[in-house]
Amino acid sequence: MWISGQFFNTETVSRIREEVEREPSLSRRALSRRVCEWLDWRSANGRLQEMSCRKALSVLDRRGLIRLPKAKGGYAFERRSRPRLPEGTEIAEGTCNLAELGEIEIVPVSSRSSKASRIWNWLMAEYHYLGKGPLCGAQIRYLVHSSVYGWLGGLSFSAGTWRLKDRDEWIGWSEGARRANLQRVVCNSRFLIVPTVRVPNLASHVLSRCLSRLGADWEARYGYAPVLVETFIDPERFAGTCYRAANWTCIGETAGRSDGYRNGKVSSGRKAIYVKPLCGNWRSVLRREPETALGMGRSAAEAADWVEEEFGRVRLYDERLRRRLFVMTKDFFARPGVLVPEACEGSEAKTKGAYRFLENAQVDLKTLLRSHVEATVERVREHDVVLAVQDTTTLNYTSHRSTEGLGPINTTQDGGEGLVVHDTVAFTQAGTPLGVLDAQCWARDPEEAGKRARRKALPIEAKESYKWLRSYGVACELQRCCPETMVVSVGDREADIYELFYEAVSDAKGAKLLVRAERSRNRKVDETRLWDRVGSEDVSGYQEIYIPGKGQRRARTAKLAVRYARVRLEPPRGKALPGIELWAVYAEEVEYASNVASPVEWMLLTTVEVRSFEEAAERLRWYAQRWGIEVYHRTLKSGCRIQDRCLRRADRLEACLAIDMVVAWRIFFLTKQGRETPDIPCDVFLSEEEWKALYTYKKRELPPSRPPSLREAVRMIASLGGFLGRKGDGEPGTTTMWRGLERLEMITEAYIMFKSVHRARASP
Repeated sequence: MWISGQFFNTETVSRIREEVEREPSLSRRALSRRVCEWLDWRSANGRLQEMSCRKALSVLDRRGLIRLPKAKGGYAFERRSRPRLPEGTEIAEGTCNLAELGEIEIVPVSSRSSKASRIWNWLMAEYHYLGKGPLCGAQIRYLVHSSVYGWLGGLSFSAGTWRLKDRDEWIGWSEGARRANLQRVVCNSRFLIVPTVRVPNLASHVLSRCLSRLGADWEARYGYAPVLVETFIDPERFAGTCYRAANWTCIGETAGRSDGYRNGKVSSGRKAIYVKPLCGNWRSVLRREPETALGMGRSAAEAADWVEEEFGRVRLYDERLRRRLFVMTKDFFARPGVLVPEACEGSEAKTKGAYRFLENAQVDLKTLLRSHVEATVERVREHDVVLAVQDTTTLNYTSHRSTEGLGPINTTQDGGEGLVVHDTVAFTQAGTPLGVLDAQCWARDPEEAGKRARRKALPIEAKESYKWLRSYGVACELQRCCPETMVVSVGDREADIYELFYEAVSDAKGAKLLVRAERSRNRKVDETRLWDRVGSEDVSGYQEIYIPGKGQRRARTAKLAVRYARVRLEPPRGKALPGIELWAVYAEEVEYASNVASPVEWMLLTTVEVRSFEEAAERLRWYAQRWGIEVYHRTLKSGCRIQDRCLRRADRLEACLAIDMVVAWRIFFLTKQGRETPDIPCDVFLSEEEWKALYTYKKRELPPSRPPSLREAVRMIASLGGFLGRKGDGEPGTTTMWRGLERLEMITEAYIMFKSVHRARASP
């Protein structure tokens, strides 16, 4: 669980509990220091985060997870008393202009016990309507002094507000970025010019002077520099003129709830929010996502089930959201293909909880998928070669006209609306899906219709095709995380982009690339056409490739004549890029039946060396696994029915998509595992109640003491979805699997109910 920006796993909580039990006389301060040292919890200047840790320990104590030692009393400085003005202190009085004040000095308050601190406290207690404090978190106080008139006033800057709707939307940061970078936002919590002095432009001058030194002073004290300052103006008291004169910007209002907040506090009314950036790149600094190392949360070995294995590392900082995510994922997997209310068993409470979860600002596609990606990386490390297959699909929500944020997905005449999804899925060489590595989801802007006509004048970064380079960058990150594994990024003809090839060749330590070339690109190699150059090579051998059925195309095994060559690819005209060295594999179907409308013809370009027929045949087998992502997309759309989700905004559809993507992967993975590891016990994937209910229903007899094999269980599940299992039917596919899983859930519920009734009747 996340508390005060720190993750406390079960091991850490248990260690704290044991420490308190072992040493009952331990003070809270000593305990917080030890915990900080265990977690290496330090601020930017290297100091232990004792106060944050003490707050976190209090939260754990309130939740009943630990029992803190009894507090040993307070401190003298916590006793509240009326501040006294030090003798000889001169408070400014009079009316003049700015120049007549003489030298204006900004004096930092160095310590709590200094004379400057006593003066600052007296001024605020005497003249400021909020008093002297206490101030929140990290803080710096300043006094303003005139060489002619004496003390003019004071300011303070303290920790930024934890959550502020208008400010957070204006910055545009995610929940993770907000928690990681909030310390770089500071609040001008006090600003006072004593009412006994009247000087035009003094307030805005002081504000500018203070902000010019605030960054350096803050960094010297705390080890990091703030990039944004905020403050709040009560419109019933002030007009905010001096802030506007100092180039501050009003960006909205506070909530100002008159009915009070959950903590019992009541706001005194709405206040205007003013902000002032301290540097040019402030937005990129605040939006920077925290680095998430692998191993956050539970590992696969510690996870209670597959849902926790995939989502146990999710960065949701409210434990209730994590629990809701686990429940929703189990419900979606148990009943794939049904709508949210039905997946929630018709429970009004669960249905409301699911919709509220998807509406929560912390929940988004990237946050939810991150945990699954980390689990996928662990599976990738177990293989020598992994194929990172990327492809694009569209989600049609034309019938959901009330959903905000959709965009065109088809032709202008068609008028279809929805979302575009470009995802990357990791596959083994045998075609087993290891998990989703990346998912880009967006709605096209209707105003950009017709951009295709001027595509040649646009840089690659401004084109939608840049999605291929982004996904290739994800494959490169995976390669750096898994140096013992060869990661190969695989794309179809749409990925035939020269910039993508150039990127792959330029990064020697990055992922490899394998792309099917598009004939209409008219690629030139060695001053001739690509097809002519490679087609002139002798046939090196013949390779059989299974071609799955699609639409009117029937499945078949194609015999391919294979040629390969090393080529130098020339850049298209107008591209200021050098030529690059690649390997080409040309496969052309031979001896095919007369009813085959489109014989196979592949021209593959790759950065992986091809020096023999065996290596060329392997590259063909790699590309043939690209069909796995189409099976995955079909499972996502037809199995999970993501296109039938009814939500008010497109970003909420994206959050729901993240859950459905993991569920679709799990169904596909379970189907493939039944083929690759058929002899392992099925309880690796099914609970005891599930496999016993399945066996009892299909065999019409009591279940055995040991679970059946995975292959037998998969075939039984698929038979619930319509799989006949005849001699020529082969192994079941994902369609019959998701249908069978939906029925298995009801069978399991009935099995548990009858079992409990039987026990009740058998008991005396």
